[in-house]
Amino acid sequence: MAIIDAHMPILDPHAVDPRDRGGPAQPMLIARDLKKHFPVKGARGKSVQAVDGVSFDVQKGETLGIVGESGCGKSTLARLLLHLIAPDAGELVFDGDAVDVPNGIRVDALRRQVQMVFQDSYASLNPRMPIRDSVAFGPFIQGKKRPAAREIARDTLRKVGLDPELFGPRYPHELSGGQKQRVNIARALATGPRMVILDEPVSALDKSVEAQVLNLLRGLKRQFNLTYVFISHDLSVVRYISDRVLVMYLGRVVELGPADAIFDQPQHPYTRALLGSRPSMDPARRIEEPPITGDPPNPIDPPSGCRFHTRCPFAEPVCQSRDPVFGFWRGDEAHAAACHMLDPRSGHSQAPDA
Repeated sequence: MAIIDAHMPILDPHAVDPRDRGGPAQPMLIARDLKKHFPVKGARGKSVQAVDGVSFDVQKGETLGIVGESGCGKSTLARLLLHLIAPDAGELVFDGDAVDVPNGIRVDALRRQVQMVFQDSYASLNPRMPIRDSVAFGPFIQGKKRPAAREIARDTLRKVGLDPELFGPRYPHELSGGQKQRVNIARALATGPRMVILDEPVSALDKSVEAQVLNLLRGLKRQFNLTYVFISHDLSVVRYISDRVLVMYLGRVVELGPADAIFDQPQHPYTRALLGSRPSMDPARRIEEPPITGDPPNPIDPPSGCRFHTRCPFAEPVCQSRDPVFGFWRGDEAHAAACHMLDPRSGHSQAPDA
């Protein structure tokens, strides 16, 4: 099954999108101090601090990978970016326009330019609707006539490697997991977005199918000049597809930088522990001891100071008493981390001299 049609025209990566308001230097998306706390019934006013002050930029044309343990807030953050849930605090700016504020960009206008692909490929599809109608639904509700919407659906199915004549009349239960995820990707692309948020899009797939879908996503990104936010717990997948990587722990960002720098020279102890947990194909490098021990703390009552200090082998009193500063500590203005060991002013015994 072909993933990308060799005869399909590839868009010029330097071509100007008529919807581009801020130019190539303007980030596609800016998130500033996003917060989302979910109240817990019967907990005396306490709440789950799912996302607690997250800030980052997504540049046009890049793939930003977001990694972290289950429960660290990755999926909640994805839904905040698309305003599927409203943030408690913080700011979103899409291509220079603030989201959901007076004189800014409205949420419905944001969703015309940003789409999402979810982890559960079957639950994302209407089981009573043929595939062609599921893909055509987005263009239809955006104002296309039904024949035009169905033509867009046929064209988009071809672009994701599915024959519209063969798969269009089928229902979701008649497709494999990989085929259903291709349909979800087609649904996202059918509305002509500039940015796609992918929340664990390949975690439920077999490895061989996973590789096909990843290559499909890379090809579509080049073809349509897309920007991706790619969320996954699989570090190998993230390194393969990402330009930059953001590492989350218990609702906060602990490290952000180019993919090669994150994987080759991680700065935060949590990032090093995550990378150390990857299984090796070399029997001589078998992991005998876990690189990280214990369960993540309760997000209802997170630890004071650095939230990782309860599991960090380098923790000192300063880690418990003060939040670390998120900064560029080693002279690399593209690679930042939040750790007292990197801050010369922190007082940590392993911090560099001021």
